[in-house]
Amino acid sequence: MLLSRKDMRYNIMKVLVTGGVGYIGSHTCVELLNEGHEVVIVDDLSNSKIEVLDKIKTMTNKEAKFYQLDILDRDAFEVVFKENKIDAVIHFAGKKAVGESCEKPIMYYHNNITGTLILTELMQKYSVSTIIFSSSATVYGIPETVPLTEDMPLSTINPYGTTKLFCERILADIQVANPTWSVTLLRYFNPIGAHSSGLIGEEPNGIPNNLLPYIVKVANGDLECLHVFGDDYDTPDGTCIRDYIHVVDLAKGHLKALNKAKESGVHIYNLGTGIGYSVLDIIHSFEKANNLKLNYKITARRPGDAAISYSDPTKANKELDWVAVKNIEDMCRDSYNFIVKQKY
Repeated sequence: MLLSRKDMRYNIMKVLVTGGVGYIGSHTCVELLNEGHEVVIVDDLSNSKIEVLDKIKTMTNKEAKFYQLDILDRDAFEVVFKENKIDAVIHFAGKKAVGESCEKPIMYYHNNITGTLILTELMQKYSVSTIIFSSSATVYGIPETVPLTEDMPLSTINPYGTTKLFCERILADIQVANPTWSVTLLRYFNPIGAHSSGLIGEEPNGIPNNLLPYIVKVANGDLECLHVFGDDYDTPDGTCIRDYIHVVDLAKGHLKALNKAKESGVHIYNLGTGIGYSVLDIIHSFEKANNLKLNYKITARRPGDAAISYSDPTKANKELDWVAVKNIEDMCRDSYNFIVKQKY
């Protein structure tokens, strides 16, 4: 017996991916296409490259439908909903640099929050009731205890984190007002790595804000020296400890969340490994995985950095049947492999 599209709704779906050409978005699109889902990508290419679309097609032998537009342009964005019967949304689009958010808070609040409001207005208008939101461990602020669980108090220390927290609350309120909605909030820890093919990965413009892209640029010779911000924290080697997760594991977490999204309600999950690595752990693991030495020096602490932050991923392990399987050596090797392959 042939299944109708309604019967197939939570098997094969047409998924709108905002920010789908970006770092995490592109890896998630690969996983979605490989699972047989139809993918519609919206991206303004402000922090991504159009060439990634061809790479996604090469990796999957499938083509995602693409719209180049800013989701703040409501009229242009509405065309996507008019032209496609969307079943679910995975929402990545947004500004994401912590430092820049402190310098330009108005831009961050307008872009990240207004963009989410426009998206949800269109979802409601076109009867789309399933959304998976790209949130962040920044909503926990500076934690008093670790590991971090989903029910811990929330607070933020920068505008970027506050936009994530506000968007979480907006989506939760929408679900209360619309009980048929399924809202999934995925709180990422520190995504690093790249696809093992070397075709897609993280390639930020300028001096990176995050550790691994910074390390890679030093290893590649684009930057002379890596600055380690502080070695006097109350940790075994004095440097900050974080939970790093391979971007492919993270992308697979979105597929698991999509399966869970057939249940209405608000679902919140940490996506991390549950293992904390210090900055020096990462540097030495990168050197070992890629057989090279990094030039780095210790500098003053940055304001607002927590000494230790890592996840308790138990809830995602149990409820989503999701486990991060790639280790720190995989993350370091794949990160460098991607940059090396871009040169040739």
